Amino acid sequence: MFTTKSFIKKNKVGNYLKHVREHYIRDDIACGLQECESCLPVESFLSPDHENKCALFEFNHYLILDTNVILDQMDILEESILGNVIILHTVLKEVKHRSLPMYKRLYNIIDNPSRHFYVFINDHHKGTYLQQKEAELVNDYNDRCIRAACSWYINHAPKCRFIFLTDDSANRAKALQENIQSLSVSDYITNLNNNSSLTDKLSRKDYHAKDAAKDVFPNHLTNVELLTGIREGRLLQGTFRASRDNFLEGFVSVDSYEDQIIVQGRAGLNRAVDGDTVALELFREDDWVCPSEIVLEDEGVEDENVDDVISKENELKRETKKKRGAKPTGRVVGIIRRKWRQYCGILQGGIDGVYQLFVPADKSIPKIRVETRQAEFLRTQKLIVTIDSWPKHSRYPHGHFVRALGKIGDQSTENEVILLEHDVPHSQFSEEVLACLPKMPWIITDDDVTKRVDLRHLDICSVDPPGCTDIDDALHCRPIDPEKLEVGVHIADVSHFIRPGTPLDREAASRATTVYLVNNRIDMVPELLSSNLCSLRGGEERFAFSCIWEMDHNANILNVRFHKSIIKSRKAMTYEEAQLIIDDKTKQDSVAESLRNLNKLAKIMKQRRLANGALVLASPEVKIQMDSETMEPLDVEVKKLFETNSMIEEFMLQANISVAEKILEVFPDCAMLRRHPVPPSLNFDPLVKAGRHLGFEIKVDSGKNLAKSLDEAIKKDNPYLNTMFRILATRCMLQAVYFASGAFQKEDYYHYGLAVPLYTHFTSPIRRYADIIVHRLLAVICGSDATYPDLLDKKKTTDLCQNLNYRNRMAQYAGRASIAFNTHLFFKGKLQDEEGYVLYVRKNALQILIPRYGLECTLFLARKGETSNIFEYNEEDQTQKAGDVVLHAFDPVVVRLTLDSNNIQHEKFVLQLVKPVVDNFSVPGIDQTDDNDKKRKSPEPDKKKRKKKKH
Repeated sequence: MFTTKSFIKKNKVGNYLKHVREHYIRDDIACGLQECESCLPVESFLSPDHENKCALFEFNHYLILDTNVILDQMDILEESILGNVIILHTVLKEVKHRSLPMYKRLYNIIDNPSRHFYVFINDHHKGTYLQQKEAELVNDYNDRCIRAACSWYINHAPKCRFIFLTDDSANRAKALQENIQSLSVSDYITNLNNNSSLTDKLSRKDYHAKDAAKDVFPNHLTNVELLTGIREGRLLQGTFRASRDNFLEGFVSVDSYEDQIIVQGRAGLNRAVDGDTVALELFREDDWVCPSEIVLEDEGVEDENVDDVISKENELKRETKKKRGAKPTGRVVGIIRRKWRQYCGILQGGIDGVYQLFVPADKSIPKIRVETRQAEFLRTQKLIVTIDSWPKHSRYPHGHFVRALGKIGDQSTENEVILLEHDVPHSQFSEEVLACLPKMPWIITDDDVTKRVDLRHLDICSVDPPGCTDIDDALHCRPIDPEKLEVGVHIADVSHFIRPGTPLDREAASRATTVYLVNNRIDMVPELLSSNLCSLRGGEERFAFSCIWEMDHNANILNVRFHKSIIKSRKAMTYEEAQLIIDDKTKQDSVAESLRNLNKLAKIMKQRRLANGALVLASPEVKIQMDSETMEPLDVEVKKLFETNSMIEEFMLQANISVAEKILEVFPDCAMLRRHPVPPSLNFDPLVKAGRHLGFEIKVDSGKNLAKSLDEAIKKDNPYLNTMFRILATRCMLQAVYFASGAFQKEDYYHYGLAVPLYTHFTSPIRRYADIIVHRLLAVICGSDATYPDLLDKKKTTDLCQNLNYRNRMAQYAGRASIAFNTHLFFKGKLQDEEGYVLYVRKNALQILIPRYGLECTLFLARKGETSNIFEYNEEDQTQKAGDVVLHAFDPVVVRLTLDSNNIQHEKFVLQLVKPVVDNFSVPGIDQTDDNDKKRKSPEPDKKKRKKKKH
């Protein structure tokens, strides 16, 4: 038996077509109850042995859930105490339509036999199918179908008892009228036996509804008003980003505006959370303001007087209401789509009874109000909390506790927080993925030899950081006649082991990159590949993908070829070991001569690259020395670089360029390339202004002129000045990104930092999935492998690039956060004076860079929100003056450095100005903020913040 439904749909060319959909109705769909004798036996995880123990009922029972229960209370459903749950197909479809992540989490529970969940196909069952009434809303129709299925179960299995859970009060009232026992989730959970941990996990969308409470925020417009306003052009749509310096300021990125739109104050931000898609009302140009120059943190508590907050906002507006340099300004009038996620952090303290304030680790996220009855224990733990709602009467969003991660300060717990906060996939590889790995022992067969170029006779070697186990590149150089050299870059052939479409391939694509923490590495591929079969270890035969040039002695490329190969590295060296071999003139073996030739060619290549306008940027990079037993930091030091670092970098860059040219030639629409966009001129304003104050003209009209200006910005009495300029220039850059060649015009392929028209990533496939795709494209060109549809699909490549760009960005941030955490550990209990430099001059603070530790900290000159009575800020000159002392950007200072651990969530470095000496300067009670976790602009698009080469 079947029913039909017809509807009219407009196609792409504007014609209207009638569609008829058949809906089959059956009478042989089983209920899934093991006790049922009338239904056909089917596989069902429902079990009469499982007991749902609720104090409201004296009998065991099955649970039937409404859609809103699954969408809002998934953290409850994932607890094993609940079982014998019937999921109606109507509910399952609606969950999938409204939230795919929730749908996936639900299916993980359904697939687990121990949870006793069962899906009943009610919309195809003869006894439960209902037709939608004319003009009936979809939501009302679904509710009616759910209640019909509940009634059917009650009549079908009179010996069993069923409880319908819904948080929709109207639906619950109708269910009770139809003799269906129904409860809200909150009522059911609070009456469960052993519910102490479950009640904390209840979603709090409707709690604390203070009808008489004073509104803190204006109303949001309705969805209809938002859509109408956007369609008519009265409102703008964009992505909200919270300021990490000032909790009363944020920025909205709108596609049609080059500049981000400033929003300020509580009314301006209007409950937007970082990442939300918002609707924005743009102010008249007369009401535009400048970005805030004040560092302001939310240190209040829930019941802080709203009038005090408003006064702070008004002060902020007065400070930023300047005609010159004003930027587009507006206010958030509604939320189009929330980007809420689970947040890591700690409890700050109690507000009122069971209510606590949760402080997220991410400073761009507001504090969250949660309800818990185990606060004493949870204050010792790092937690995960999620946001449920943000009513207009509440200063903070409302949320609920999800789970505890571990004790605050424990290194494994803090690493877990870093990985979770940066959305780094770090679970163990599944059995399905591991099944794709080659069986051991792995050997090279005669068939392998016939399909590859055998290079095992060449003196190939690798140069890496100490302790590197994922060696993905090696080199060789040999003379082929008096005028020519053969130079080879040999890259691990990871694509041989990771075949397209396999579970291993899908996992690697999802992870996108290996993540390097101070004392941990989260591999993109299983260790058997990353540290063994794909790692080009010394003395072992390995598969490689080779890029081989013929060069003259002036590093001019005469010819290039690519092929898959078999190599045997003669030696795996560190940068320092390779440098010692080059410098030791007594060593005349083939490896030593190869290294010297490579180094000579690399110097010529680098000089030529810089002459073409490539930028030499800088960022404070440090290395943490760890105790091998306690795994605690022993020392923090700046990474030492050798000529061999630059040698390896030059040949990796050239290999990437050569491969980019080849794959674009053959695949003009779907080549995976890497571009570095030219930064907007406004990005360089801080750099140009800082240079002008010091007597340097920083030209930013082209990369070549910028590079020349940076080279000339030198002062003999301040040797670190040039490095400071390069650090500041790094902050002005946009991030380099992967893209599909067919998605951009050729002039947009340009890589600004490297000053090359084409670039890709080919040299690190063990740790970057982009390189695997490039290997596959090159293998097709070489005839070593076959293509497949997704590889040539521009849209799929573009979608893949979006994930790669996101994962790479998060991996960078995670690495920096790990360094920051271990630097904090190192400084605990220490007090020392350190040389530093003023990086930025703010209205109420100085940004200080301490090169020795790579630290960037804020030295406040006044209490937060106040004006200093010692220092006088000059906005035009960007200076702070106190008597005869004038502080400019890049001035050297000496600061006394210690760690304030009073706020264990955001431990802060306290800075005191030692030199220059300023009379009567003391700011008691000021916390000097550590800003290491603020470095959200990529310092150098292609410099790798990791224990690996800079390719």
